[in-house]
Amino acid sequence: MVQSLGLFSSTAIVVGSMIGSGIFLVDAEIGRTTDSPALFLGAWVITAIMTMICALSYGELAAMMPKAGGQYVYLRESLGPLCGFLYGWTLFLVIQTGTIAAIAVGFGKFLGVFFPGISSTHWLWHIAHVPPVHLGPMVLGNMEIGVSTANLVGIAVVFLLAFVNIFGVLLGSLIQNVFTTAKGISLAALIVLGFTIGRNDTAWMANFGSGLSAFWRNAGWSSLHPVQVGAGGPTVLVNLLIVLAVVQVGSLFSADAWNNITFTAGEVKNPKRNIPLSLVLGTGFVLTAFLLASVAYLLVLPLHGDPNGTTVLARGIQYAAEDRVGTATLEQIFGSAGASLMAGAILVSTFGCANGMTMAGARVYYAMSQDGLFFKAVGKLHPKYKTPIAGLIVQAIWTAVLCISGSYGQLLDYIIFAVLLFYILTIVGLFVLRVKKPNEPRPYKALGYPVLPALYIVMAGWICVVLLRYKPQYTWPGLIIVLLGIPVYLFWSRRSAGQIQSENNR
Repeated sequence: MVQSLGLFSSTAIVVGSMIGSGIFLVDAEIGRTTDSPALFLGAWVITAIMTMICALSYGELAAMMPKAGGQYVYLRESLGPLCGFLYGWTLFLVIQTGTIAAIAVGFGKFLGVFFPGISSTHWLWHIAHVPPVHLGPMVLGNMEIGVSTANLVGIAVVFLLAFVNIFGVLLGSLIQNVFTTAKGISLAALIVLGFTIGRNDTAWMANFGSGLSAFWRNAGWSSLHPVQVGAGGPTVLVNLLIVLAVVQVGSLFSADAWNNITFTAGEVKNPKRNIPLSLVLGTGFVLTAFLLASVAYLLVLPLHGDPNGTTVLARGIQYAAEDRVGTATLEQIFGSAGASLMAGAILVSTFGCANGMTMAGARVYYAMSQDGLFFKAVGKLHPKYKTPIAGLIVQAIWTAVLCISGSYGQLLDYIIFAVLLFYILTIVGLFVLRVKKPNEPRPYKALGYPVLPALYIVMAGWICVVLLRYKPQYTWPGLIIVLLGIPVYLFWSRRSAGQIQSENNR
């Protein structure tokens, strides 16, 4: 692979992959669950602390092993090839492809603001409706299979970005740089508008009040918060430690994908310096922006709202139409024109995010193929452009299947637990490698080791325990998807061993 990505391009991949549409949507659910301005922001503070610790820890692994595949390589080298494969398997099956599918179809839906004919309900070929199937605390199915104008646009975006990224990492990074700069400016504009002309007395008194009395509402140790256990299960009252763990499903996932730069390590100039630095700069910028954007929402809209409210202020953050808090914020400032402004910003944001994830994901499958754990063709580079062309094509095809199946949203709900689990395992791998390879050159060492990495394991472990107890619909299906990779690993590893034996016999 050609090392052509500098520090700016590397940071743009981090920033561009993190900023999708989540920050404009998930705050509604966080607001409904916490029902407290202090805990609403507290959720983002926890996300920022955990993500920053994780990124700082990954910096050591990235500088130590600057190879294509990133996290897959770290898990393989620290905990063994099975663990590495299970991550790559889950990444291909759901994490990367499912996220790209959701982002691309989201692009189509928001394009419908400008072209009403583009809609998820405007079917060109409706194949079937899969009815909901209840399995204990989980609900499977309940999705539409077919091609609508919205997911057709999404599929077109998927193949366009796969095609563009074939022609060298420089072209892909140029697109990433342009769109990341544009989305960074858009998010900064939203924050500035919220802190200046959007700020109003109604929101201030509702969320902060005199002497910040309203800010700390429902945030005490004795405060209890209703949480539904599973899908359609009973509602129980929980304390702030549990409710803050529950809402991380939204905030942590919105701030995810920062690790995508590690997948492209084989194409980064001076990777031992630029990858750790891009991780720190990129995550630092995005996490600060996300926290400030949530503060801006509180300055413009009341947190508490009425689901039957007839105005943007009446619905508040909790019940913003279709959970589009970013859109509601700009509508409050600019009126009906705000919806178009936010739709334009999200189009830029989602396109750039999909490009970054498309570019990065194919490098993991390339590394897996090099280890004999994926299709052999995926391990080959384009003879001229030195890009994993087969990996890009296979990724695009499976992403398109997810777009048509309508299952990507449900799969992403299921996989958040697995994503968190692999982060924990990778940080555990950091400790393992300190013991297994104590003399290995480490151009950068994890800040605060061993305290901060251990703190991350404890915090992420607590969230996993809470999700297993209170949100089983998000945990067990994800775990099953991961475990299904074990027989697949045995198949690929035996197949690879057989091919090596056959070649040796020749």
